[in-house]
Amino acid sequence: MDAIRTLVAASGWLDLGLPDGALEELERLAPQDQDLQDALELKLQAQMQIKAWNAAADLARVLCVRQPTHARYFLHAAFCLHETGDTLAARNQLLSGPKGLLEMPIFHYNLACYHWTLGEQERARTHLGRAIAMDESYREAALTDRDLAGIGPVP
Repeated sequence: MDAIRTLVAASGWLDLGLPDGALEELERLAPQDQDLQDALELKLQAQMQIKAWNAAADLARVLCVRQPTHARYFLHAAFCLHETGDTLAARNQLLSGPKGLLEMPIFHYNLACYHWTLGEQERARTHLGRAIAMDESYREAALTDRDLAGIGPVP
């Protein structure tokens, strides 16, 4: 019962935009409860909000191993790795995810960003085109995304 209350409180802190409060709540969990899936997911959200990219990347990769069919963990792990400056690892992490990622425009958009950052221009343009074909809103995002600076006309 205490674990549930603590998880609800941590979630509330996140809802209020106060990730430090969420992390403080999660630290109060009993050792055996700190490894609960819900606790790890809340911790990951909080770490990403405070831009603790290395810790978040490590935790997201743990979640990828635990739940290899959950695409969002691979997206999060790759994003965090990219934010640490390890774009090659980010690309590889994303490509190691479940096949369902191929149906997600964010997968192709993020791959476009990673490929562009790595100097793989044609691959970047191909994935950006796929993302936009799947969801037109990515065209607008690409125009201001620092990771795609210089890509030229958006496909």
